[in-house]
Amino acid sequence: MSPLTKNDLRRIFEKLDKNGDGLVGLDELNCLLDRTGVQLSLEELESLVGTPCLGFDEFIFFYDSISNQKTKTEAENDEESDIAKAFKVFDLNGDGFISSEELQSVLVRLGLLDERSGKDCTNMIYYYDTNMDGMIDFQEFKNMMFPTIS
Repeated sequence: MSPLTKNDLRRIFEKLDKNGDGLVGLDELNCLLDRTGVQLSLEELESLVGTPCLGFDEFIFFYDSISNQKTKTEAENDEESDIAKAFKVFDLNGDGFISSEELQSVLVRLGLLDERSGKDCTNMIYYYDTNMDGMIDFQEFKNMMFPTIS
C-alpha cells in the first residue's frame, strides 16, 4: 500500500469537515478511524490528539504519527545506525573491535558483571568470535545482538 499524498489527505480532510469550518472534530475523526478498523473512545482519541479538533496541518501530523511511513530500507538503516551506536559503547578505544577487557569494563560499569569475571568475558568473546582473532568486530557484534541480522 502506498502512502497517501498531501492531496489525498486534503480530500479526506475536506470530506470529514462536514460544516466547512476548516476543522475536523474528534467525533468525525473517530468515525473515519472506526471505518478503518481502529476502535478508540473519544476520550482515548482526545488524549492521543491533545485537542478537541484538528486543522489541516494537525490532521497531517496526526496521519503521519499513526501511519508507519518508513520504507523497509529506511527501517534497516535506522536499525543499522542503532547497532553501530551500541557497538561504539563497547569499543572503548575506537579501534573497531571489542576486546575482552573492553567488554568487561563496560559490563562492570553497567553493574552487569563482577570485576573478577574476566574469564566470563573471554568466553563470551570466544563464542561469538567467528574469525577467531580474539575480538568482536562489528559484524560479529550484530550477529551476537541479533542473530537473524547479517
